[in-house]
Amino acid sequence: MAKIDINVKGLFATPVAAILLPDAAARNAELEAVILGHRALHPSIGASNVGGWHSNRDLASWGGPRAAEVLSMAQSVATQLTSNRSGERVRPNWRVEAWANVNGSGDSNICHYHPGSFWSGAYYVNDGGCFADDTLGGEFEMFDPRGPSPMMHAPMLKFAGEDGQSAGSSETIRPRPGLLFLFPSFLLHSVRPYRGNALRISIAFNLGYYGDVPPGVEPVG
Repeated sequence: MAKIDINVKGLFATPVAAILLPDAAARNAELEAVILGHRALHPSIGASNVGGWHSNRDLASWGGPRAAEVLSMAQSVATQLTSNRSGERVRPNWRVEAWANVNGSGDSNICHYHPGSFWSGAYYVNDGGCFADDTLGGEFEMFDPRGPSPMMHAPMLKFAGEDGQSAGSSETIRPRPGLLFLFPSFLLHSVRPYRGNALRISIAFNLGYYGDVPPGVEPVG
C-alpha cells in the first residue's frame, strides 16, 4: 500500500500558562498573615467553595503590596498571551477582580467557570503540604472544554498525539507555593478535596475587558 501523507493540525487548543514567582517565601509569609487576618474579621461568601473560606472579590483593596505584586504579574503574563483578531500584540486595560481562598481538611471547590472575564488564574500562598505529598489531594482540576463525548462513546480510545491523551477527561495542577497560573475564563475547573491538616491558601483572580476595542486596547509598538 502506498504511503499516504496525513496532514494533522491540532485545533482549538486551550492555553494554560504557569510561572514560579521569585521571592515566594517572603511574599507568601506576608500574604498569609494578611489573608488570615482578613478571614478573622469577615465571614465567607457563598461561591464555588464547599466548606473553607472565600473572601469578597475586593482583595486588591485590602491585600497590600504583596497582593499587588501578584496581580501585576498576572496582568503582565495575560498581556503577553493576548492579541487582537489579526494576531497583533495589544495592551488591554484589564479590569481586575481578585479574592482569597482558604481550604482546610475536607474542603473543596465545585466545578465552575468565570463568565464575563477573559483570563482567570490563581496564585498559591500555602499549598498545605500538597506538593510534597500527593495523597493530600487539593489539586486544581481543569476539564476538557471540547466536552466528554470521547470518554462517553469510546472510553478505551484516545486521539493520537500529545493533545489527544486527555480528550474528554481532565488535567490537574498540583498546588505549589509561589506558583502563578492563568487559563481562559471559559474553562470549567474545580478544586479537589484537600485532605491535609494544615491550610491550603490561594489567591484567585479574573482579568476582563469591557468596552470598545479602540479606547481600551492599545497596540504594542
